[in-house]
Amino acid sequence: MNAQVANKAGKTSPEEVLNYMRERGERARGAARHVARADTGTKNAALFALAQLLLDERKAILAANAEDMRAGRAAKLDAAMLERLELNDARIDAMADGVRQVAALPDPIGEMTDMKLRPSGIQVGRMRVPLGVVGIIYESRPNVTADAASLCLKSGNAAILRGGSEAMNSNQAIARCIQRALRDAGLPEDAVQVLTITDRSAVGAMVSMPEYIDVVIPRGGKGLVAAVSNGARVPVIKHLDGVCHVFIDADADLDKAIPICVNAKTQRYGTCNTMETLLVDAPIADRVLPKLAQIYREAGVELRGCERTRRLVSEARPATDADWSEEYLAPVLAVKIVDGLDAAIDHISRYGSAHTDAIVTENYTRARRFLREVDSSSVMVNASTRFADGYEYGLGAEIGISTDKFHARGPVGLEGLTSQKWVVLGDGNVR
Repeated sequence: MNAQVANKAGKTSPEEVLNYMRERGERARGAARHVARADTGTKNAALFALAQLLLDERKAILAANAEDMRAGRAAKLDAAMLERLELNDARIDAMADGVRQVAALPDPIGEMTDMKLRPSGIQVGRMRVPLGVVGIIYESRPNVTADAASLCLKSGNAAILRGGSEAMNSNQAIARCIQRALRDAGLPEDAVQVLTITDRSAVGAMVSMPEYIDVVIPRGGKGLVAAVSNGARVPVIKHLDGVCHVFIDADADLDKAIPICVNAKTQRYGTCNTMETLLVDAPIADRVLPKLAQIYREAGVELRGCERTRRLVSEARPATDADWSEEYLAPVLAVKIVDGLDAAIDHISRYGSAHTDAIVTENYTRARRFLREVDSSSVMVNASTRFADGYEYGLGAEIGISTDKFHARGPVGLEGLTSQKWVVLGDGNVR
């Protein structure tokens, strides 16, 4: 199945889609062996070449993105999706910088750890190895194409990338840079394949091919992640939504609390680490909520509050029970006054999504309790939830954020795309 046929969304038969995906899977499986044994210098050469190509091809990438943006507006995509779709000079610079950061990271492949000498005379430990072929399904954000390619390549994996139809032109412009970088470094171009097919059945095929794909990572809205997870025969690294909280404790420093809460909500609205619910300890509510409400009002943020919140902030709309578990991805914030740390933790446990939650406090004991008892993939003290990001954590670009409790948790960087196998070193030892 050629690219021209694959691009005709909705006009391909199920058999054509399946054959196309099998072909891609076979190519990726073959390329994975070459990437797994590539040395660090070769992988880094490809990454530095990619970073430079992203900058060199800036005009072409922006022109392709402009086509996607025009089509997105015509299709009446919502504001949050358009914001994620849009590329500009700063975002292309950030893409290139993210790729360079991944190149600068230590290569995890082949690292041996925990070597122990056993009474039998053998040494037993673990070696870090690639997962194999990683399938990544994502919507809107074209930068994911470069992020995913760089992380999979550095971690010794082959990748099959399936972006959303709304970003097809942008993704293909970036894909051309990836293919050239791989070729220039002497690596197989099939090591990173950006699918040209827009038919949704391609997603179903990806998650049902364990013979070709070792793990699938969906990045996108809750509906996409749920659909991928429910139909998958391949292991999935995922998070469904980001219902993130900031709790302002009674012992908070307001000079820290106010900037943190403003940043956590308003720095970007359409991200999974944006604060969606603000919890305020009752003794401090009358000192902090009116000030925050004024700042949010000026920023155009709609507040939905509990009854006690609305006594202090008259313009706040009544919050329903559904608001406490809502990921708005928009300038809307749920606000609740709670009675102490236990009530805050109980609320987060009931309504949170195990993504990112923060406490603002100068009380060391409460901070330690919050860190220990809040069961989320990232838990913070006196910092904005917007820091829950692979780039900010020093992982370089991230492949996604996992709220699962096994293998990878939180921002998934290089180590999250690897596994470990047992290794035994002997000298003629027999049992």
